[in-house]
Amino acid sequence: MSEFKSEAEFREVINRAFAIMSDDPEMGPQLRAADTPQRFEFTDVDLVVNIRAGGPEEPNLSWVWSDEVDWEPKVTMTMSSETANRYFQGKEDIAIAIARRRIKAAGDVKAALAIVPITKPLFSRYRAMIAADYPHLEH
Repeated sequence: MSEFKSEAEFREVINRAFAIMSDDPEMGPQLRAADTPQRFEFTDVDLVVNIRAGGPEEPNLSWVWSDEVDWEPKVTMTMSSETANRYFQGKEDIAIAIARRRIKAAGDVKAALAIVPITKPLFSRYRAMIAADYPHLEH
């Protein structure tokens, strides 16, 4: 099973994944328009990240590795770093993972599932990034 080498590596990889989505000319504006603030808790690395649509002078997405944010998440998802890695590679279906309790979801889960199709282009780009820079994470 592939694992992150450290908490720092996990943050680096997830930061890059969020940046890919935010900077993409199609995904970024669609995610901004969807405006679905989310909180992700990664249990095995003891990290939390809050992400939301960017403000007028900000990138499409804004995220903070803390719960000290001035917005409320519409949905909270709790999972392992391994599940997050599989999801971003396109190998973990969120609805199935929720049903099988690999992801615990609270709040407006429907809103979170509604933005999943927007993020599909991320999967191939994430896999390419992993293959190039983090081959130990490939599935």
